[in-house]
Amino acid sequence: MIREATPADVPAIHAMVRELADYEKALDEAKATEEQLREALFGERPAAYAHIAVSDEDGEVVGFALWFLNFSTWRGVHGVYLEDLYVRPERRGKGHGKALLAELARICVERGYGRLEWSVLDWNAPSIAFYESLGARPQDGWTVYRLDDGALERLGAA
Repeated sequence: MIREATPADVPAIHAMVRELADYEKALDEAKATEEQLREALFGERPAAYAHIAVSDEDGEVVGFALWFLNFSTWRGVHGVYLEDLYVRPERRGKGHGKALLAELARICVERGYGRLEWSVLDWNAPSIAFYESLGARPQDGWTVYRLDDGALERLGAA
């Protein structure tokens, strides 16, 4: 049901990234191209990794997890940051999302990584309930900050 992504999966991953952005009411912000994803996942220096959920019934790609390594200075080891987890709506409830997260947890344990973490939109109650059912907990006291677009350019030019 779960396997590492291959270059042939890039069109499906790209389509699902756009589906996720649409679900999150931010389709206009999803600017990555298939070529950019291919280079990020399979280029000379991969910046990220992906796993694919495939339907046992028909072999169709039904979901994906896209992730990269981070590092904890407090723990002294890598961790996994899950950038995107998505299962197509008509394929939800069949264990694909849990299987994707379980595979990433397995990788963390096998490689000695200290944590698996991700962000979820405050309004996304179904996802929050799903994550909490697996034992995940929100990190109280932390707020995500971001520099992008003009603010990033201004600070970078300073």
